[in-house]
Amino acid sequence: MDYVFTFIEGLASFISPCILPMLPIYISYFIGKDNKKVSKAIINSIGFVLGFTVIFILLSILASSFGGIISNNIKYIKILFGIIIILLGLNYMELIKIKFLNKTKSSNRKAKDLNFIKSMIFGMLFSISWTPCIGTFLASALLLIAKNQDMVKGIILMLVYSIGLGIPFIISAALLEKLKEVFNFVKKHYDVIKKISGIILIIMGIYMIFF
Repeated sequence: MDYVFTFIEGLASFISPCILPMLPIYISYFIGKDNKKVSKAIINSIGFVLGFTVIFILLSILASSFGGIISNNIKYIKILFGIIIILLGLNYMELIKIKFLNKTKSSNRKAKDLNFIKSMIFGMLFSISWTPCIGTFLASALLLIAKNQDMVKGIILMLVYSIGLGIPFIISAALLEKLKEVFNFVKKHYDVIKKISGIILIIMGIYMIFF
């Protein structure tokens, strides 16, 4: 059951408020200048998924190695993650400005012509930049790994988590033509979606701290 729950956590991470609203932008990076080349979008999306998978597997190795420390201090780790998620929510609502995150977003917008290798690097940056945002589910998966303190099982669990998070990216790239209307709607109402996402993030952060 550990693998099933971890896979579901990966899927749930995809629909978190700082990933789903950004999906049209990520897909536009995968396409690059070839607006109708679905095959390129799929290849780049696979590279992107492999990129964040590498980082998450490294996190699983750390969680397995330092399982006792993580388990004993999970309360404080959850508080830290909760505070970071609340700050991300306030940044999304533009009530505060976190220059590092905003610079990351603006620099990504310039990355219009990715290939497989660049997509892998982009995926690695993605995992580092947005780990606090998907922290509710990622922390849960890492805690499970830390409790087991089994490195091989930890790697497999994080691979399953990454598959759960990554499959929707690849499917979205494959269904590019069918999802264009959805993407256009998201882009058109992006400011409103960002504010709603910010509120959801703040609620997630509060929940993580107190529950």
